[in-house]
Amino acid sequence: DLELAVRMRTALQSRAGVVEKKMFGGCCWMLYGNMLCGVEVGRFMFRVGADQEATALSRPGARPMDLTGKPMKGFVWVDAREAAGAELDAWIDLAARYVGGLPAK
Repeated sequence: DLELAVRMRTALQSRAGVVEKKMFGGCCWMLYGNMLCGVEVGRFMFRVGADQEATALSRPGARPMDLTGKPMKGFVWVDAREAAGAELDAWIDLAARYVGGLPAK
């Protein structure tokens, strides 16, 4: 989703350590080598970690990430309509709290 990729690039442009990569048929962004977030048609993906997953899933538009028939722990999908402007920044902050604590790759 090119529109969502542009929104994510804009939101991440001033963050240190963030690199964009093509993965899983879409765009993902890495923070110091660890997956932080991504986009797919109509939705964003955020890596929030297992400890923050319940909090993340309680937010509007969030649901578990499931690519193989089984939810991926610590990852959530967020409907793009629920993540605009300040909401997108809040999702990035939530993911960065977890991913920023991982060892750099």
